[in-house]
Amino acid sequence: MKPSPNPLLDAVTWNDQGLVATIAQDWQSGQVLMLAWMNPESLALTLAEGRAVYWSRSRQALWRKGESSGNVQRLHELQLDCDGDTLLLKVEQIGGIACHTGRQHCFYRRWQDGDWQITEPVIKSPEALYGSSQ
Repeated sequence: MKPSPNPLLDAVTWNDQGLVATIAQDWQSGQVLMLAWMNPESLALTLAEGRAVYWSRSRQALWRKGESSGNVQRLHELQLDCDGDTLLLKVEQIGGIACHTGRQHCFYRRWQDGDWQITEPVIKSPEALYGSSQ
């Protein structure tokens, strides 16, 4: 028996690993916060819980953004690009830190004058966010 259609999941073009690239963007400022990956389960959980749930490729496990640091991403809107291969989450970044380095967002390096320049300060050290084990 053929499974019933799922409009949420069927429109997404999943890669060979069953994942889709997902951009998190601040819902008010438009600042791109980070890029992560989702699988079908994490996408469904994101909608069910109203917060970003990603798939950690390094841990091979679901990852609720902020579960260790407290910097949760509350979902405001979900969009799918024209090819169906990238999701855009418009989120409220609780705590103001999206990057595991302790910065507001992950795009804190700019190519300038022949080298990568750090353009964003650390708001809270990774040790303070996650403990000394990180």
